[in-house]
Order: sequence, then C-alpha cells, then structure tokens
Amino acid sequence: MKKILFLSTLTFFTLYAGEISFSEAAPNPLHKTPVKQNEIFSFHDAIKDSIHAVVNISIKVHSQIDPRGSRLFQDPFFERFFGEQFRRQVPRERIQRALGSGVILSKDGYIVTNNHVVSNADEITVTLHGSDKEYSAKLIGTDKGSDLAVIKIEAKDLKPIKLAQAKDIRLGDVVFAIGNPFAIGETVTQGIVSALNKHSMGINQYENFIQTDASINPGNSGGALVDSRGALIGINSAIISRSGGNNGIGFAIPVDMMRNVVTNLVDKGKVERGYMGVHISKVTKKLKPLYRHKKGAVITDVEKGSAADKSGLQRGDLIIKVDERSVESPASLQNIVASLSPGKTISIELERNRKILTVPLKLASRDSVQSVSKILEGATLSTLDHQKRRDLRLSAESEGVVVVNVVPSSKAAKDGFHVGDVIIQVEGSAITSMKDLKRALQADPQDAKRVYINRHGLILLLVIS
Repeated sequence: MKKILFLSTLTFFTLYAGEISFSEAAPNPLHKTPVKQNEIFSFHDAIKDSIHAVVNISIKVHSQIDPRGSRLFQDPFFERFFGEQFRRQVPRERIQRALGSGVILSKDGYIVTNNHVVSNADEITVTLHGSDKEYSAKLIGTDKGSDLAVIKIEAKDLKPIKLAQAKDIRLGDVVFAIGNPFAIGETVTQGIVSALNKHSMGINQYENFIQTDASINPGNSGGALVDSRGALIGINSAIISRSGGNNGIGFAIPVDMMRNVVTNLVDKGKVERGYMGVHISKVTKKLKPLYRHKKGAVITDVEKGSAADKSGLQRGDLIIKVDERSVESPASLQNIVASLSPGKTISIELERNRKILTVPLKLASRDSVQSVSKILEGATLSTLDHQKRRDLRLSAESEGVVVVNVVPSSKAAKDGFHVGDVIIQVEGSAITSMKDLKRALQADPQDAKRVYINRHGLILLLVIS
C-alpha cells in the first residue's frame, strides 16, 4: 500500500512539473581575475584620508568612595570597636576610564562622537591618528535623543573627513568601519550596507540607522562608517550581540542626521526639535482597506492646544507627506519633524475620508512639552476652559491647569495627582495656563517643588521632583 501511494505521488509531480517557468541567468559566464598579474586590489588610497580623520577618545570620570557608607561600617559594634579611627575615615577618589572614537569635522578641531562615549565625563582626551600627542577636549554639546555629541580641541590645520549624502547610500554598497576597538589602536574593517532606515530598535529615541556587517566592536563607538570613496556615511553607534563581540549586526547614525544635530549643537549648544502634538500609529493590515494610501502615519490622538490642534488635524488622518518628503511610517514622520526647527511652518499632506488635503502647520518646540511631561509623567493636562469649569462645578472665575487623565502606577499617580485636580500654583507662581506651568516647572528643574491643587474645592499641597 505504501508503494502505491509513493508512486502515485511521483506521478502527480511528473504531470504538473511543466507549469513552473524559471528565470535563467545568462549561460556560460566568464570567470575573470579581478586584477592583472602583479597588481593588488586595494582601497587604501580611497580611505587613507578618512583614517587620518578618525581619532581616539579617552575619558575620565571621578567619583568618591566612602567606606563609611557600607553596611559593615554602619554596624554600631564596628564603630565602637574602631572608635575615633572610624570617624576619621576619609572618602577615597575613584577614577573610571573609558575609550571610544571620534571623527574630525573641521580644520579648527570640531569632532563628532557618540553621546554615550563622553556623557558624564570629567576629562576628555583626544589622540590623533599616528601621533602620541594628547589634546584636552572641551564638550560643546550633547544630544541624548540621537546619541551624538560634539567636542573641540585647540588645534589647527586638521584634516576633516568628507561627508556623503544619505540619498546616495544604497543596499549592498561596500563600506568600511574605522575606529579604536578594544583599545588596540586604529582599525579598519570592511562590509556592506545590510539595511537602511532601521528603527524601533530601542537604542535611541530618534532612530534611522544604517545597518552593516562591517565588524564593529566596543571602542568603535563614535567612529566613522565610510563608503568606498572614503566619504562619511554614518557614525558607528551600536551593535546587537549576545556575547558582547561582533556578530555582523552593527548600526550607524546616518550622515544627514549627524549633520543636522552637529550644526545645532555648535550654533546653539543644544538641539531644538519641532513638535506637532499628535499620537501616531502605523497603517496596519486591517487599516489598509480604509485608505487609498498604504503607507504613512495614522493620527490616533491630537493634544489639546498643540500645533496639530490649531491646524485642524484630526484622529484618523493619514499623514503621507511633510514638505514634499514622503512619510513611510510613524518613525519616518517623527524623524522628519524632529529635524525641523520650532516656529517653522510646514505643509502637511494627508488623507481624510479618502480625500487628499494639504494643511499648513507651525511647529512648536518639543523641549517645552517635555519639560512638563517629564516631571508630571503619566498625567494628561489641559488649561481650564468654560466646559471643564462646568464639568468640575467650578466658578466662572476659576483658573488653572486641570488633570484630564492619570496613568495608573505612573510618576504622576505616585506623586498623588487625581483626574479632576486643578493645578493653581507651583511654589510662588500662580498657574493660569499651560505656559505658566511650563515656566514654573522649568525654574530650577533639579529641585523639588510644592504644587497646590484644587480638588473638589479643597486646596491640597503635593510635592514633586
């Protein structure tokens, strides 16, 4: 019985084998040696200038170790046994060291690296390629969102790297990673561009990575990823690895994002990002039949009083373009808007009810929004208006900022905020609007603050930090 079944199956495939048509490559390909006799195939001349533009960075972080802080030293018996000698114990200084890489951007000493290389550093030292001379570097600015930082050394006639453009980078391009892995000195590794526009990796807030299989290891952070011309296409930033070593999955921050961040850090000392005030989602498989366009960012919520609210954006709108730049996904929209300056008026092309609309929108500042959301994390806020006064049974003269929603177990919930609370004062500042609240919270942001709230006619005092 088994033989019959087996033969029948063979017969079945024989009958239907002719229905598939394969696409054949050209026959009889020529096998060639890539170079002539006594020639060496090399990228040395193409990348030699780029190698000189990559520097080694070392940092020092000073911290205090107090032996009296250990549990052993807190034992009363231990203190009585050692007596005065214990009380005279002096905290010892500990120096932590770390290494990374950087890329020279200007003749007068501006260098880009990763934020995580130089963050919290008390001393930053730079060593140029082929030299033992050490330069003390000044921190110009950092941007945690993109994991980039700019430092500067006092030097002249340096050889800056040449910059490529992100639009010229293609999948499969040959690339070279240059840096200082494991502190063994300047090293060059080769690979290809494995993927573009990688996001949602959980590495940075703003992600648009170039993925490469060029070997990137600890110490390569902040170094250069260059194309076969030696032009900079990205700043090496992170790897995915179970062992801590290279597994052929490395990520670099693209050159266009680097250029924008560095320009802001040098000009202003910080990065100011545009802000629309929308919550967005991708076009899922179930949503696609509802829209003519199958890519973009779907608005799921619009913040009250935000730039998006003022421009009339609505839930369900599908954003497909910003200033003629195509929006492929929510991450794409986030990166486009974040690359623009607050106060800039942009053109939003969107689909609403299968119709294409174009809406002007003046971007707000993301920093002003974050100053509130960071301190009152988990709380949705709104300035009191006529309807909210009626809902809360407040007098027509009541002013303040009302708590519209509180996420359970969030910081705002733990600080004691409830839905319906009206913030009326922070320290000595009366609160009548969101602008007042932002200004009050921005003052001495590291300090704890007393917040006065009106809860159903009872004035309560909460403390936040």
